[in-house]
Amino acid sequence: MRERIRQFLVENFLYGTAPAGFNDSASLLDSGVMDSTGVMELVLFLEEEFGVKVADDEVVPENLDSIERICTFVRRKLAAVEP
Repeated sequence: MRERIRQFLVENFLYGTAPAGFNDSASLLDSGVMDSTGVMELVLFLEEEFGVKVADDEVVPENLDSIERICTFVRRKLAAVEP
């Protein structure tokens, strides 16, 4: 999951090349990797790729501002739908 999310970010927002220091805990908004429009693209990707539904009130930095936070969020969403 982590690598697929990283790949999506690099391909769609960094044009195929991750800058030095681009790590899993780096803020995607503060570092300029993603803006508010990018967040919406990320949400669509997560919904399509992992089959999760992201509610409007979940579109917050605590869930989507780093690769680490995104992975934690998606795992939590997936665990909530498992029987």
